[in-house]
Amino acid sequence: LSPKSLDDAGAVFFKGEAEGIYIVSKMEGMHSRLSDYPFLAGFHVTRAALRDLYVKGAQPISIMVDIHLGDDCDVGKLFDFMGGVAAIAELTNTPITAGSTLRIGGDMVIGTRITGGIAAIGLAQRLLKRRDIQAGDLVLMTEGAGGGTIATTAIYGAMHDVLRETLNVKFIQACEMLFETDLLSEIHCMCDVTNGGLRGDLHEIAYEAKVGITVQEATIRPLVNRRVFELLEQRKVDYLGVSLDALLIFCPPDIAEEICLKIRERNIKIEIIGQVNDTQGEIRLIKQDGQEQLFPRFRESAYTPVKQAVGEEIDETEKQQMAKIIEACAIKALEKRAKFVEWLKTERL
Repeated sequence: LSPKSLDDAGAVFFKGEAEGIYIVSKMEGMHSRLSDYPFLAGFHVTRAALRDLYVKGAQPISIMVDIHLGDDCDVGKLFDFMGGVAAIAELTNTPITAGSTLRIGGDMVIGTRITGGIAAIGLAQRLLKRRDIQAGDLVLMTEGAGGGTIATTAIYGAMHDVLRETLNVKFIQACEMLFETDLLSEIHCMCDVTNGGLRGDLHEIAYEAKVGITVQEATIRPLVNRRVFELLEQRKVDYLGVSLDALLIFCPPDIAEEICLKIRERNIKIEIIGQVNDTQGEIRLIKQDGQEQLFPRFRESAYTPVKQAVGEEIDETEKQQMAKIIEACAIKALEKRAKFVEWLKTERL
């Protein structure tokens, strides 16, 4: 499972002495705007990394930490960040096995910021790949209160009390419950509602699985935490375009209700929000008033004042020009790699 698959995590198959197993890996960068709130940064980036292992059917076995500190950064930020990481590690019984702590650019980068990320490894008997989604599958979604994005929105929107809503492990509890049942073997795919929100994820999923999807806003809206929804409404942020920390499940219709019952046993809300069809690449939203519309495909909702000032739209000509520049850069990088590898082979290093 490579980056080309547009899936939540990557995986390789390891053929051991027994039947073999999938080694699933994920690298997650911390939310830069949470630099001054390191515990939150550590908590949310670690939870996000493990989420992507769980949805591929993997049990996490290792957390690795990479954090860089600005030259004037208080070392207390390092411990605070690690406190957030360790909280998730303890709640999920996943050990922290490796890490790296460096200055940002040695002593050349002044400032008090921190930056970094979390890598995580998990093991799976079977992968729940996006490409395995089939027409006719039902789409289930659990409740969500967001993570780093919502925390940032609350901080920059001066609604700090909403932060509490993001500090939970309901997503992980729902996944672990499924791991304990036979239902996991019948589920075609699981995903998390992350960057780009539900609309962004559904477009990626439909592209990879070569299907269409229709969803109902009337069942989606109540699954968004009430206080988080009020925050987004007040800040004029489209809730369908931000990470919600919600679990998406794609499964055959005959097991959908059983999955819902099991997850509700953990006091976690879940509903059937839509269905997969064969209209390739077409994502439709049935509004609460019954009107049907194509899901827009623009980028993640602008959730801070600066992002809102920049806006969410882009000039199509400018977009095409930038695409050509990016493609040219990628080609040059590939050419450089080929020359360098050939040189090293010639040098017999």
